[in-house]
Amino acid sequence: MACDLSKGFLEACKDKVGGINNIYLINYDDLVIGDVTYDVTDTDVITELGTDVPAFKYELKAATNTFEQTVNSSRDNGTTFFEQTLNIVLKGMTKEKNKELKLLAYGRPVVLIEDNNGNLLLAGLEHGMDVSGGTFATGGAMGDLNGYSLTLSGTEKVPANFCIPATGTTVAEKLSNLGLDVTVGV
Repeated sequence: MACDLSKGFLEACKDKVGGINNIYLINYDDLVIGDVTYDVTDTDVITELGTDVPAFKYELKAATNTFEQTVNSSRDNGTTFFEQTLNIVLKGMTKEKNKELKLLAYGRPVVLIEDNNGNLLLAGLEHGMDVSGGTFATGGAMGDLNGYSLTLSGTEKVPANFCIPATGTTVAEKLSNLGLDVTVGV
């Protein structure tokens, strides 16, 4: 049977941390699924996304940035899918950010998530992710957030793929070897 288990797991060491370092947004139409290359020994791992795929880097430093995947499985219906939810906080409201985040809300990007362990996870590969909520706000007190809180949501057949290029040790090398042409924000 194709869904038989193949491995067990040992108790993991306590050497990992939570949190997201950066995200890279890719316009849905800029990523051609046919150009995505998977590892020959592990089809859950992506080794290349294409050639010169435009991506836009968003730096995230607040502890409130999270990525979560919820498994939805129905024995009665014989279905399983994964809900992907990304919550981000961007500090500092500007007219340029307002314009760009409006475009983000109109689109459905694919999102490459760089966690604080150096992992790269690709969310929204087949269907993209939608801005499903958020605020553009300035708080009442001087120490309150002046910025943006956004939630991006997606539904996929499989969990977010790990992206591990064949070569590269730094994040910049890995992104380049995945085929991304990264534009850094202002």
